[in-house]
Amino acid sequence: MEIPAKVGSLRGEKPSLLAMNAEFFKSIADAKWFQQFVIGTILLAGIVVGLETYHAEMQAWMPLLNIVDYLILLVFTLEAAIKIIAMGNRPGNYFKDPWNIFDFVIVIACWLPVFLPQMDTTFVAVFRLARILRVLRLVSALPQLRMLVDALLKSIPSMGYVGILLFILFYIYGAMGVFLFGGNDPVHFGNLHISLLTLFQIVTLEGWADIMYVNIFGCDHPQWGTENCNAPEAHMIGGVLYFISFVLVGTMIVLNLFIGVIMNSMDEVRSEQAAEERSKRKEDGIDLLEDDIAEIHSQLSGIKDKLDAIALRVRK
Repeated sequence: MEIPAKVGSLRGEKPSLLAMNAEFFKSIADAKWFQQFVIGTILLAGIVVGLETYHAEMQAWMPLLNIVDYLILLVFTLEAAIKIIAMGNRPGNYFKDPWNIFDFVIVIACWLPVFLPQMDTTFVAVFRLARILRVLRLVSALPQLRMLVDALLKSIPSMGYVGILLFILFYIYGAMGVFLFGGNDPVHFGNLHISLLTLFQIVTLEGWADIMYVNIFGCDHPQWGTENCNAPEAHMIGGVLYFISFVLVGTMIVLNLFIGVIMNSMDEVRSEQAAEERSKRKEDGIDLLEDDIAEIHSQLSGIKDKLDAIALRVRK
């Protein structure tokens, strides 16, 4: 079993220079002030990118913005270097974290236009777009946002099945809509693909009531009718059942399944992060006896109270 540097120093072993440097840089990478500084730099990068979109208004300030942009890139490069050095003799562990890979790729993409100015203008413009992606680094810098993104990625397989169920629902209602309302309302239900687009609008609850009234009262209705009404046909009962059932099933039930899947994935991600944190602390040689010590302390307090009660009885 590998003995951490701190434990080895307590046994009289002199830690190597690499281990001392790794411990020093790890303390910096884990420091709260350093993490807050990186978050502030990410926010500044987002502000700079936003200001650069105002070409005419910010023309006089462009040299200053370019200097600030390079300083931001230097900070991100320094952050990556600190985290890699903090890994000690295993720098490859830095790339085991997908978020670290994401940060490293953005840094490399931002440096390419600087070191390769002779590149084609199109490629330079594409690489410069990486500056916009630096705002996404806020996700990797904040654990809460990382948890949300991890939950979304983890829920993709389950959401795929919910998506298949939603597609079947759309297909059935789309075909029914063509058969029921195609003659009365060809604008919204003229064929299958137009019907599917109409159902997508309905499931967003945007203007669905107007579409329902056209097919309930007919396209020749003085209030809810439409232009170019060639074959008016009212579907009072069928229209009500069709639209209300689709809104209830499609919007209120199926779409809420996506929320349920994501919430379940968030619970799984929380459990995994807690287990990873505990495993990481074990690997770093940190003793995890706080809970046991607290329990023993509580038991000792209870024994002390009992002994005091027994002593009081003996005195009496």
